[in-house]
Amino acid sequence: MSHPLTAPTDRTNRLIFLFAATLFTSASLMFVLQPLFGKILLPLLGGSPAVWNTCMVFYQSILFLGYLYAHYLSIRFSSHRQIQIHTALILISFLALPLALPENTVPPTDGNPTFWLLWTLFLAIGLPFFVVSTTAPLIQKWFSHIGHHTSHDPYYLYAASNTGSLIALLSYPFLLEPNIGVANQKSDWSVGYLLLCLLIAGCAVVLWKSRQNTAQQEDHTDSVADETKLSFTTQLHWLALAFVPSSLLLGLTNFISTDIASVPLLWIIPLTLYLLSFVIVFSKWNDKIHPLMVKLQPIFLLPFIAYAFINPADLPYWAYLILHLIAFFFAVMVCHGELAKLRPHTRHLTTFYLIMSFAGMLGGMFNTFVAPFVFNAVYEYPIMIIAALLLRPGLKPALNTGLLLQILAPALLVSTGIIVHAKADDLLQYFDIIVISLIGLTVLTYLLRTRPVGYAFMSGAIIFLALGLHNLSSHTLYQERSFFGVLAVREAVLTDEQGQAESYHELFHGTTKHGAQRLAANVSRTPLTYYSRQGPMGQLFKEYDNSDQTWNIGVVGLGAGALTCYAKDQQHWTLYEIDPLMVSIASNPDYFSYLSQCAPNAAMVVGDARLSLEKEPDQHFDLLIMDAFSSDSVPTHLLTKEALALYFKKLKPGGILAFHMTNRHLSLKKVLSINAEALHLASLIQEFKPEQDLPLVVATDWVVMANNPEALEPLRLSRLGNWRKLPLYFDMQPWTDDFTNIVGIWK
Repeated sequence: MSHPLTAPTDRTNRLIFLFAATLFTSASLMFVLQPLFGKILLPLLGGSPAVWNTCMVFYQSILFLGYLYAHYLSIRFSSHRQIQIHTALILISFLALPLALPENTVPPTDGNPTFWLLWTLFLAIGLPFFVVSTTAPLIQKWFSHIGHHTSHDPYYLYAASNTGSLIALLSYPFLLEPNIGVANQKSDWSVGYLLLCLLIAGCAVVLWKSRQNTAQQEDHTDSVADETKLSFTTQLHWLALAFVPSSLLLGLTNFISTDIASVPLLWIIPLTLYLLSFVIVFSKWNDKIHPLMVKLQPIFLLPFIAYAFINPADLPYWAYLILHLIAFFFAVMVCHGELAKLRPHTRHLTTFYLIMSFAGMLGGMFNTFVAPFVFNAVYEYPIMIIAALLLRPGLKPALNTGLLLQILAPALLVSTGIIVHAKADDLLQYFDIIVISLIGLTVLTYLLRTRPVGYAFMSGAIIFLALGLHNLSSHTLYQERSFFGVLAVREAVLTDEQGQAESYHELFHGTTKHGAQRLAANVSRTPLTYYSRQGPMGQLFKEYDNSDQTWNIGVVGLGAGALTCYAKDQQHWTLYEIDPLMVSIASNPDYFSYLSQCAPNAAMVVGDARLSLEKEPDQHFDLLIMDAFSSDSVPTHLLTKEALALYFKKLKPGGILAFHMTNRHLSLKKVLSINAEALHLASLIQEFKPEQDLPLVVATDWVVMANNPEALEPLRLSRLGNWRKLPLYFDMQPWTDDFTNIVGIWK
């Protein structure tokens, strides 16, 4: 095979620095732009975690198109013509600067907003992001032609690209977001983009001087001729090795926020590990690290399957999280290590990166467009764990007796489990025996570690049976998945002092309980959990009992609808909810009957609450209740100074604004305190803890605000609860539509 390059003559580091700096800057800009525009768009979609996954699909799709452009440009045109075409593209991209959302950007409220979100991203940042996405393959391809002594293997420059991605990813929430407002972030990004264009120009000058048209044309001919030498099997293997980690990344991110804890910014950790794997495997250390990862993966998989799937109740959530993250890191290290080991000659560099980006896009599309419509929970995550095991080195797909036995044994195990489940009257009485048996099988599975098919399928069978067992034990009546997450209705049992059992229903959004209702007729109208009569909301309605007969009341965040059982005949209630699936569940009396019994005539408005409230008449409400913050993916745009100003514009002069502040991970009272002080609002807080062990009455935090202290004075002077002034904080600036800082309020 003839070498496409002229003899290398340059052994200095200045060229490495120039090309590495270009790749580093490009990747940094890419991974600053991603969270920046996610932050800009989140307020329009209620802070849903699915916004991030949808944005990721957009970024992966544009990345693929950028790699396709770089591939086509490098194999069809001479180096001089490449420079001319790319210069024209960069100049056209300047039309998209400065960055901004299109005017009158309003998401749909009557369906899934995924395609609206993708189109909005395309209009806002499509051109500059496309240019940034072309940089990694194109600049490396250019480097392979400049005559440097390392030009024959430029893949190590990919480590510089991923290092830039990693630093930018970690810098955004901890450095950029806490110190720079969104408007300045957008303008600073534009400056960074201009710097990138100058660096690309510098690389182009080096290429222009180092290559002659005739030599480039010869290389072009060789490259096109050699393109056919890549086998379809090789390209398919590359595709699988890149697809599975991409899907696994989004699957784990969704799984964490659904089944473990939606801790703010927790999605950063899987993405950090994902990028770190690229840095390592494309470095000079991969030859030693990759065999070690292959050996360690099955050892760690034993406790991972045993504790993360079969028996997770024995671990605190942070240990549970660590298990999943380590297992994920081993999986992507093995897949990406194989990918790096199989990297081709520089003739096929752009083809290699094109297939990688295409696989990444497919992984994102599978998780965003296929999985939510096929599965009612995050089942794509365990599926990709099994797929990653299938890609371990040593796979021999030839059909023979050994392969059939590797497939048959897991199939028999699953079939046996299904038959036992169908015939056993009460399978849960054997719960401990089944758990121990599955753990024993996991240990035996280790013996199959050198046989990827048997190892993967047997592990998959064990995980499948474990998930089925836990679904059975949770008494789930209904579970469905929407753009905004996984909602589940579960049945549980209360036992009184006399040993009498009573059923009740619970509503879960991921791991967060959004309400509960007792089913007995004499207590079915009783608000429970955060809304109990003994708690802050019960105290508020009781204190204003004589003056609230004709109040107009708005509630942001529906849950199970428990608050509506404080409604009176002459009152008018308007309920705002962003998730149509939540409305469907709360309105179904088979699951919850609060709405049908207590407020059948309440108005229901579906969509983002802030956008919906802007359409309401001024001075319309006597009481506005904000109950959208108990989940861990907090809609920050509902807590800014501008948001509070809007709420009080819609409240009557003596109206009251109530905030539900119960949150496992965020100290939201700090935000409200600082903004209330900035807007000169009166405010009270109660951090309620039940004095008696009452069924389904839980600790909860509420803040009430008013334009003048007199409106809240009856509540402060009442003996119904411990209402006190909201403490003052001076360690952070007020949240605005331009500036929010989640890191600053972590508990």
